[in-house]
Amino acid sequence: MVLEIRLSNFFSIKDEVVMDFRAANLKSHNVKALKDNLFEFDKSSVLKTITIYGANASGKSNVIKAIRFCHSLVMESHMHNENTVYNFQPFKFDNFENKPSSYSIRFVMNGIEYVYAFSLTRNKILSESLHFYPKGRVKEIFFRDERKGKTKKEKYSFGDQIKRPLDVAENTSEKSLFISRASQMDREIAKEVFTYFYRSFILEYLLFGVSAIENLSSKHKEQLVETLKIADSDIVDVKIKTLKRLGKNFNADLSTLTMTVEDVVQNALEIRTYHRHAPGVAFDFLREESQGTIKLFFIMLTILDVINNDKVLLIDEIEDSLHPKIIEYIFNLFKTGKTAQLICTTHNTRFLDLKKFRKDQIYFTNKKSDGSTDLYSLYDYSDFRDTMDLEKAYMQGRFDAIPFIDDSDVKLKALLNE
Repeated sequence: MVLEIRLSNFFSIKDEVVMDFRAANLKSHNVKALKDNLFEFDKSSVLKTITIYGANASGKSNVIKAIRFCHSLVMESHMHNENTVYNFQPFKFDNFENKPSSYSIRFVMNGIEYVYAFSLTRNKILSESLHFYPKGRVKEIFFRDERKGKTKKEKYSFGDQIKRPLDVAENTSEKSLFISRASQMDREIAKEVFTYFYRSFILEYLLFGVSAIENLSSKHKEQLVETLKIADSDIVDVKIKTLKRLGKNFNADLSTLTMTVEDVVQNALEIRTYHRHAPGVAFDFLREESQGTIKLFFIMLTILDVINNDKVLLIDEIEDSLHPKIIEYIFNLFKTGKTAQLICTTHNTRFLDLKKFRKDQIYFTNKKSDGSTDLYSLYDYSDFRDTMDLEKAYMQGRFDAIPFIDDSDVKLKALLNE
């Protein structure tokens, strides 16, 4: 589970922004009815879902993009060579291109709280640290600062959790994260952290192998069918049969629905759907169902895997090609889960409803006067009461997170006559 994420100097994000999953102390009548939006950890309440609203170009997608980059760096940096230039852009104004970017995540692994952080430029890692709270008190696992001295002993300090840590440090270049190299070199706690990032924090819709589709489909068949009924109420059954085994995963490219999925699956699996009008007649799922239904099928495989295995999922623009009822169904699935969490962006104001979400679950992005992104929660507006119309207030610009458009007749006529 995630407790907090901090970002600074990534893309349009200039100053540090904070996304906090630790629930605020809210006691209104509405909040009392939303107990399923939370779960408990160490006598504290944690949010299951955070939804980010904002105008186009306000930077809400950059929040997701920055998190994805940082987690990908953990998983891939041990493969970087001396020519590597990291695939992100610091804030481009006010000389921030030459300043460090930083990332920090507070998370829970195996029932223990950890804080992992690093800073970097586009060309090298500057600092990195990992701390944990085994008995409620902070302990250092390692700390690294490449700007301190010339030797590894000067640059690093260690607790007693990693065996032969200097051996790892000697094999960690300025292009690599120590945690990635330590995992590769079979250091136990580093492997656990790496596994958390790799398996528990899902950056986008999953890479599925054929066996995973079979397994998830059989386990959650009833839920899958019920979800597909939302997209196509005529579907009453889905059956999956193995044609041949494939050893590697494939990328379900749901943003474009290219032939990547079909090319692999159609040779390995036979997916058939059955409709109410003639329940004995099989439809070839990948050839005869709509693209929206196909997309929803793979999305739901991801959602059900995340919820049933207590993972964390990032979705940018959750409403993309999905009906609002399906989005609400996804939100409700997370509410019924145990500790699974969702971070998503959306433009859909239907969910700006304090009878469905707590104030601390709703975040906004706004482009400040210097062009940078500000991220803040509805909880920051202490004068906004639960009885007020949140959607209306948002559309009126109450939270500075919508585009201001002059669409008056005079303006439009002037524009068209230019």
